[in-house]
Formats: sequence, C-alpha cells, structure tokens
Amino acid sequence: MKYLYLIMALVLVTSCAPIRVNYDYEKTTNFKNYQTYNYYSNLSTGMSDLDTKRLLSALNDAMQSRGYTLSETPDFFIDIKSTEFQQQRNNNVGVGLGGGGGNVGGGISIGLPIGQSQLGREISFDFVDENKNGLFWQAISESNYKPNASPEKREAQFVALVNKVLEGFPPEKK
Repeated sequence: MKYLYLIMALVLVTSCAPIRVNYDYEKTTNFKNYQTYNYYSNLSTGMSDLDTKRLLSALNDAMQSRGYTLSETPDFFIDIKSTEFQQQRNNNVGVGLGGGGGNVGGGISIGLPIGQSQLGREISFDFVDENKNGLFWQAISESNYKPNASPEKREAQFVALVNKVLEGFPPEKK
C-alpha cells in the first residue's frame, strides 16, 4: 500500500509539466532607458483571437505592474509568435523475455508507451528597439497546451506564463 501512494505521488508530480523559459538579451543594452512599450500593428501570434486577447491582457497587466506604460510612441515594441507541437512521450514500460543455458543466452525486450501524448506550445516574446539596438531581449517559453480548456483555465495559464516569462525582464546584472 505504501508503494501505491508513492507511485501515485510520483505520477502526480511528473504529470504537471512546468513552464520552461529560455532568456537571451543584448548585454550592452541599458534597460533603464525603456519605460514605454507597444505591440507591432501587424502582430500575428499564431493563436486564436480570443487567446491573443487573453495573452495581451495578461502581458499588459504584468508590464504595468512593473512600471512600464503602453504608449503610442513607445521606447520598444513587442512581437509575439507561437507554435504548437506534439510533445514526445517519456513514459514507457519495458517488457522483457530472456533465457539461457550453458554458455549461451538471449533475450527480447519491448518498450510500451503509457498514456497519451500531449500538445505543447512554444511562445516567443521579442522586445525590439527600432531606433537603436533592434532585438534587445527575448524569452521563449514552452508549456503544455490543452485546446479544450475552459476560458478561465486558459486565462490562468496565460497569467502564469507571462509572470514566468517576465521574471527575466529586465535581466539582472551579475
């Protein structure tokens, strides 16, 4: 019984995939020069219009809470692109058969996948200064995507994703 609880806890922990983010930035950029932002007028996120509105709303709230202002004459522009992909299954059960006698041995094993594969979504956030540096900061996030999730769950996912993405903006000097 003890092992059953341990296995259930392990499955629960590994099934909740975290949001992974990779950051990159131009190291010569003075991030204190940036106070206002806007989005490109031809922004094409690759998501539905409703998901785009949810993402932009979460991003606006997070940027404004960090002291940045949405402006018609911004210091930098934000470009967002996303792609969906089928995540690779990592859960397998191995079944083996072996035998031998004397100095001869042999065996067969098969890996059987467990569970369903999941959809993933990669979202790229590019911060671009068109007057000086061009692209000066980028975050690429990767997370699970559930196309049948309720609007409330989608909104909560975007809020969590934006908060995780903006943990690296502006980057801390080391």
